[in-house]
Amino acid sequence: MNLGEINKELRDKSPSEIISWAIFLAKKPIITTNFRPYEVAILNAVSEVKKNIKVVWCDTGYNTVQTYKHAEEIIEKLNLNIQLYVPKQTVAHRNVVLGVPSIESPKHKVFTEQVKLEPFSRAMKEHKPDVWFTNLRKGQTAFRDSIDIVSKSKDGIIKVSPFYNWTDEELDTYLDEKGLSNEFTYFDPTKVESNRECGLHI
Repeated sequence: MNLGEINKELRDKSPSEIISWAIFLAKKPIITTNFRPYEVAILNAVSEVKKNIKVVWCDTGYNTVQTYKHAEEIIEKLNLNIQLYVPKQTVAHRNVVLGVPSIESPKHKVFTEQVKLEPFSRAMKEHKPDVWFTNLRKGQTAFRDSIDIVSKSKDGIIKVSPFYNWTDEELDTYLDEKGLSNEFTYFDPTKVESNRECGLHI
């Protein structure tokens, strides 16, 4: 698969055209989500092309009340086929033994592994996807600026980001046209700063 040629071919295609291209190739496609701002766009766009696609939600357990309410609303509205993965240890237990370490703390790596990387790895092992839809976009982090609409994960899974070149303003218009709500009260305990990479995509 020549990623350079594929990305050149897809550059001027609409998200639905990109998704249709990927679904045609896929045997076991999934979407991953954490219901952060603008996630509803990818959830809607992919489920319009392939209803009942598996939607992997790795819930750290630290989401805001607003994020959980938003997630429930979107799951119901789009009739999402949610596959929920949570850490093996509860937040209450972790708060006693580890807490939420600062980024500078050596314990932060352990924390990230527990609340994000291990549940994600478990999900990928169980579902064994060949195509992985994400809402990565250019301008979010330095790493994300280095990829494109179609890239490959470190495990060789084809990653497809149909909205890669879209701005927030373009997504706002898309959500308005589709009658979909957005939610900005979001917290990722592994990132803290919005321009840090979360660890799943590198």
